[in-house]
Amino acid sequence: MRPLQGITVVSIEQAVAVPFATRQLADLGARVIKIERTGTGDFARHYDTSVNGMSSHFVWCNRSKESITLDLKDQDTKQVVDRLLESADVFVQNLAPGAAERMGFGSDVLKEKYPELIIGNLSGYGETGPYKDKKAYDLLVQCEAGLVSVTGTEDVPSKAGISAADIAAGMYVYSGILTALFQRMKTGKGTVLEISMLEALGEWMGYPAYYAGNSGKEPTRTGASHSTIYPYGPFTCGDEKTVFLGLQNEREWGHFCEVVLKQPELTDDPVFKTNSLRDENRDLLKSIIEKVFAELTSSEVIERLETAKIANARLNKVQDFYRHPQLEARDRWQEVDSPVGGIRSLKPPVTMEGFTPVMKAIPALGEHTEEILREYGFEEETINKWARAGLV
Repeated sequence: MRPLQGITVVSIEQAVAVPFATRQLADLGARVIKIERTGTGDFARHYDTSVNGMSSHFVWCNRSKESITLDLKDQDTKQVVDRLLESADVFVQNLAPGAAERMGFGSDVLKEKYPELIIGNLSGYGETGPYKDKKAYDLLVQCEAGLVSVTGTEDVPSKAGISAADIAAGMYVYSGILTALFQRMKTGKGTVLEISMLEALGEWMGYPAYYAGNSGKEPTRTGASHSTIYPYGPFTCGDEKTVFLGLQNEREWGHFCEVVLKQPELTDDPVFKTNSLRDENRDLLKSIIEKVFAELTSSEVIERLETAKIANARLNKVQDFYRHPQLEARDRWQEVDSPVGGIRSLKPPVTMEGFTPVMKAIPALGEHTEEILREYGFEEETINKWARAGLV
């Protein structure tokens, strides 16, 4: 029996954050009924066509769900949502600010009608305050949270290469719902969860926030290097490939000098003997390191680092990660069905004894509409009428 088997989640979701959260719930065995717009569906379906014609974002966030299309501006079809919520455990949405309330699915209304329902609302900036009606996309929230200011090179700030704000928010939606389900076991009552992208990413900004807020200084951008520890970052080797390495303490510094650089005398050099000194003199130390590395291939450098027990990594491209030998060795890939055939998908990162994650098909738009409507008691005549009118 899977952990969330028997739990039903109804989600009016789009883009990344909430779909990412509900996919985690589906992985654990929850039934996720995804409500999409008639005609176009979740706009993330159309971000790109890189996965055999399907969007990479949609493939990532939507396996194991059931898709039902509804025109939620129509009064008749709104009753479908009410019917679904009568027996649901969780309702979650990330519509534009105020949209759920205008449709009649605001938290105050739902918690009165369904006292055991867990209601999750994700917004960009929260339901109160001067930014409550402001549109929020991942890049823009990265800017507002200060992430862009600490990412990139000294001269050029940069966004994170993945949807960091969406992912942060999605994970707090996911963990919040799990917490609420656990609480309901004790109290028998549902609850209302409010998560904002700004506050979720803000939690991830803890270190730079404490640093800047208390020192009065902004953290510096150092590209792929660490801002305060050295050597910690990328170094070019003789084969023009890049190896990353990181030192954490003086014991490792000694091993690095002796085994990797073959210059044990540097261990107690007054210019480099502490991390603070190495950080102050990083340009000089970098020139010493890269002079040694220039005579070695990246594989030879990694061999020396492994011998010295110094943490290291190759600079992989994404296609290298897609074929990473460690993932292959651990059997971390599984084929998932979809409207365009089988798609190679990563298994969920948590491995739990006695439990196999759900990894069912990625749904076509509206694939389960008629089936769900029949299951929830709507008559064939009504279903056909709505279909002819383009309402489902």
